[in-house]
Amino acid sequence: MVIRRSTPRASETVSAPGTSLPPGVVNALIAGTHGDPFSVLGPHREGTGLRIRQALPGAYYAEVEPAGGGPTTPLAETSPGFFEVLLPEPIDYRLVVHWAGAVQRTVDPYGLPAMLSSDDLHWFAEGRHRDLAKRMGAVPCRHAGHEGVGFAVWAPNARAVSVVGDFNGWNPARHPMRRRWEAGVWELFIPGLAPGAVYKFAITGPSGERLPWKADPLARRTELPPRTASIVAAPPRFTWTDGDWMAARAEADDSRRPMSIYEVHVGSWLRSHDGHEGSWAEAADRLIPYVQHLGFTHVELMPITEYPFGGSWGYQPLSLFAPTARLGDPADLARFIDRCHAAGIGVILDWVPSHFPGDAHGLARFDGTALYEHEDPREGYHPDWNTMIYNLGRREVRGFLMASALWWIRTFHLDGLRRLQPPARRVDPQRPWRPGEPRGRLLPARAERPHRRGGGWRRRHRRGIDRLAGRHRPHRRGRARLPLQVEHGLDARHAALFRTRPDPPRPPPERPDLRPRLCPFRALRAADLP
Repeated sequence: MVIRRSTPRASETVSAPGTSLPPGVVNALIAGTHGDPFSVLGPHREGTGLRIRQALPGAYYAEVEPAGGGPTTPLAETSPGFFEVLLPEPIDYRLVVHWAGAVQRTVDPYGLPAMLSSDDLHWFAEGRHRDLAKRMGAVPCRHAGHEGVGFAVWAPNARAVSVVGDFNGWNPARHPMRRRWEAGVWELFIPGLAPGAVYKFAITGPSGERLPWKADPLARRTELPPRTASIVAAPPRFTWTDGDWMAARAEADDSRRPMSIYEVHVGSWLRSHDGHEGSWAEAADRLIPYVQHLGFTHVELMPITEYPFGGSWGYQPLSLFAPTARLGDPADLARFIDRCHAAGIGVILDWVPSHFPGDAHGLARFDGTALYEHEDPREGYHPDWNTMIYNLGRREVRGFLMASALWWIRTFHLDGLRRLQPPARRVDPQRPWRPGEPRGRLLPARAERPHRRGGGWRRRHRRGIDRLAGRHRPHRRGRARLPLQVEHGLDARHAALFRTRPDPPRPPPERPDLRPRLCPFRALRAADLP
């Protein structure tokens, strides 16, 4: 729809030729570096009237239209890209913005109330918010009576944060965000936006430096690498048919059931001669019959959380809430898991909550400071892996990781998570520390490495994850750990719970012989395989 520009009547507006704002404030808004845009933009009472200000770089004309219809009122462009008007009385209005070749009608996002509740911020700051994927990141929702997308990101040390994307020309001045001081979270609700929009966060560091645009740490969808932007994902609406499997799993005693696990990197397993990695639909047609034929009870997927470098096989992920776009969208993954359960095969996911790569668009120095990682490189950097170590001493980081684990378990009906941890920096008692050197050297952090407890040696156990302990337990030498608890899917060989005392003695469980269920590999022929 094209709206022609018309000359307003004198009675419709009381706009001033200039602005009363200091030039520095206007310049910061146009540059997208203003830290408190809601104090300037949007509607503000001024005497008995209403002053409306908007930062719209690139727009050549803007109007205010009453929400119920009626004559429009133009906004005066007091500075290049900065518009404002003083209305004689407050009204409920919409913005009509004229761009080159398009006209946009929208609700003013700076006239809407805050999106996140005080409870959301409190539980996030405590590290105990288990539904972060439904409240932070990019969440399509209805807010203040309007449909749109709510954005929220944790960047407590940033001076300013903006949402940039294909919907605003990737201009940081178009959608600066509101700071919620209680938890260091920035938020903004953009009316009219729909799933499928591509976006990033433009962050101004604490010293005023402009950081590389960051992908959303809580994105549920991402662009296909090597592209690095996040995508607004629709709420999961997949119709599951594995009710019988889930009910039987809840009643089963996993400690007495035999398990045989087929570990697979799906992209490599499906890769063709021309380098095509396949899709989840192909995996359902080819991988499931193959695993059934071999007699395995579970398939263990190497990490499928989005990762930038394909050669890492997913063991250096950046988006712990987003399935990799290399194999399809999240609904395709859900359909694959549903078909696995229909075939009587459980699904376990390798999950990496210990380190992440230092790509510029990722978590490294997210707000200009060491936010997700340790500030001290001796604690926060793996020289062998060239990755950053999560700072589990921060409650927000622990809550972020635990919310990721629960998101995968609840959303995709996984039967277990295998937590993976690369070599970590430990103190070597045989090497004295010297000033200027790291305290100790890198020792292998094996899943089954014995350690001393009460004068004896015992082994640490790792279990699958469904319920997560809500209390953080520091390591005895000061390193933080993520305590995890088991409900489904894995036995003691894959435990992730660091226990404080040995289990009481009990007789070994009676296990059926697994050999009849497993096909001897030497007897397999190509003609026997599906």
